[in-house]
Parts: sequence; C-alpha cells; structure tokens
Amino acid sequence: MTIVINLDVMLARRKVRSKDLANLVGITEQNLSLIKTGKVKGVRLSTLDAICRFLDCQPGDLLEYRPGNQEEPS
Repeated sequence: MTIVINLDVMLARRKVRSKDLANLVGITEQNLSLIKTGKVKGVRLSTLDAICRFLDCQPGDLLEYRPGNQEEPS
C-alpha cells in the first residue's frame, strides 16, 4: 500500500495508550488496531477528525504517501 499510517508514532509522541484513544474517540480497540495496521479500506472523516482533535495533530501527521510501495491490484 502506498499510504502508510503513522498512528503508533503519534500515540508514542503524545504518550497516549490505544485503549484511551479508542474510548475517547468512540471506536472499539479492535477497530483502532485495524486502522493502526492499515488493514482497513477507509476511515470515516469524523473518526479521523476525532483522532486529530484528541492527539492535537493534523491528518498529515497520521497519513503518509510513499510512492513505489504499491501492491498489485487483486
């Protein structure tokens, strides 16, 4: 995938546990884990907004585009 999710990095910088973020954002820990590992096909903008608000960051702090890291389409 050419989009890399850096949520773990931001959680470490802010010294926030995944469990706490999930509770405050209103999603399950399992869904947050799927987002962190990039195993989701999409993220609701309202969820991204809540994560950014809580972590005091921009979407670009969480999402990174890396060209040349693309998988073959299925």
